[in-house]
Amino acid sequence: MDLMFNMAALAPQEEEFTSSKRDVLKYLKIIGVDTRYISYTPEKIYINNLRFSKFSRKRQATFNRQYPEIEVVRNKLFQKICSKSARHLALEAKPNSRILMPEDNYLVELLMEPYTRKYGVELVYDGEYDLRVNPIILDDEVNNIFEGLFNGEGLNYDKRDDEIYPLVNVSLDWINSFLEMDGQELLDCENKNELALSFSEFLEDVAPQYKENVLNASEFVLEKLNSQ
Repeated sequence: MDLMFNMAALAPQEEEFTSSKRDVLKYLKIIGVDTRYISYTPEKIYINNLRFSKFSRKRQATFNRQYPEIEVVRNKLFQKICSKSARHLALEAKPNSRILMPEDNYLVELLMEPYTRKYGVELVYDGEYDLRVNPIILDDEVNNIFEGLFNGEGLNYDKRDDEIYPLVNVSLDWINSFLEMDGQELLDCENKNELALSFSEFLEDVAPQYKENVLNASEFVLEKLNSQ
């Protein structure tokens, strides 16, 4: 296996590669990296899933000999975020669809970029689209649910068929921990309902895993209601 890898690693040296996205991804594929499980940016390559990407330390060394200016990010927290996001995107994203992206959301960009190769989707920023990204995070969704209950509106949780939710089960703590490590601007909760926030803070102290449980329970209740 090592001999096969070493022979494969020698082959790209005979070809000229530019710093274009096309050539960077082509080079990664040649040295044995599965680019469906990495996120590309011109300055950094983020590993989404270490095992599936096959982006070993040996392959990283080979890649950085060709592209020393591109950093390879092996962030375990980012890989966990990708894993949580993939659970929703596997059900919500549709192959070869046009997906409308939100503006100025670095994390969503990283999460969606590999799906241009996984599912052949096209990421667009205006014009016609088949699906649109709703960038709501777990904290805001749970606070929306609490707000609806406290206001007597019932279960305020509704998912639209033309939207996908890559961050709906990812907490603000995880998101900001990763963004801080990566030198990016931090996010803040959008739902500022004081009663919902106070109740969330109380539950955080007594049941740290409550947010995903609230979301799962809401999905279960809605499924039951819709099936009646």
